[in-house]
Amino acid sequence: MGVDYTKEEKNFLERIGNRIRELRIKADLSQEKFAFACNLDRTYIGSVERGERNISALNLRKIAKALNISTSDLLNMNKEQGI
Repeated sequence: MGVDYTKEEKNFLERIGNRIRELRIKADLSQEKFAFACNLDRTYIGSVERGERNISALNLRKIAKALNISTSDLLNMNKEQGI
């Protein structure tokens, strides 16, 4: 059962996913090690990074914690990215 997102919503999820991927790579973590640190499944992390998931606030918190940053820093994207 797939969810149909608007183009704008899909774009938003992709920007968040790209930000998470960028921070994960900067932290020198594989998806597998990162997922373990987040206590989330690797396939879930992959789908978040691809912008396929509408990630929950609690999972954003887990991701930020695994990256040793605040959730506000996690979501702190430049204005060109529309956030």
